[in-house]
Amino acid sequence: MRRSRAIARVVVGLSVLAFCLVGYALTWPVRRRIGWVRFFLQWFGEAMGLDVRVEGRPLGRDVLYVANHVSWLDILALGGATPTRFISKDDVGNWPLVGMLARIGGTIFIDRTSRRAAHGQVDQLGQALLDHHPVALFPEGTTGDGRSLFPFRPALFASVAPPPPGIAVQPVAIDYDAAASEICWTGDEDLGPNAKKVLGRPGRLRCTIRFLDPLPPSDDRKALAARAQAAVAAALALPLS
Repeated sequence: MRRSRAIARVVVGLSVLAFCLVGYALTWPVRRRIGWVRFFLQWFGEAMGLDVRVEGRPLGRDVLYVANHVSWLDILALGGATPTRFISKDDVGNWPLVGMLARIGGTIFIDRTSRRAAHGQVDQLGQALLDHHPVALFPEGTTGDGRSLFPFRPALFASVAPPPPGIAVQPVAIDYDAAASEICWTGDEDLGPNAKKVLGRPGRLRCTIRFLDPLPPSDDRKALAARAQAAVAAALALPLS
């Protein structure tokens, strides 16, 4: 039963993908304005079993969203709720199909092994914000188990400390409630087994995205990271690790 449920969701998801890729290809040069990326993430998430609820008011532009990270579903949930771009590890860009989709979505890839490359990527992130694109960052740097938060990495806040004029930092709490520990993607688990486990679940998976109050501007990356982490932890009633 779990296997057939997972297969059915994959089939529906691939249908959504095919529809969006064809639509994206046929609507040049106005495809960016149509919002194919957000449409795909929202409906692909629906196909995967997500039931996304939004609380609070997301800033639609000139904003860096900073969120906790539990699962690959986070991208579908947050990207379907907002027209955001994401920041990701550079190796994701080499993944089959996923890398192509990430590039279409304007993902900013970060090479954590090279300081020289990191400076250029900070500039790239800052420019995206100045071009009024909302950008989403998972400052834990990895996925957690849903029971606590890893420290938010101050280095990832370099583009907003000090903040560019008019740019806000808005913490976001992604909440799967009791299901978080079941669907989390942690440790050495491969994507395939995790996806099989998630897609085989019965019923819909409730995901509440809480957009919290924007943080006061700060020139201190460490203080900004700590405030963002504290806000998300409080919204999720989680301890800090």
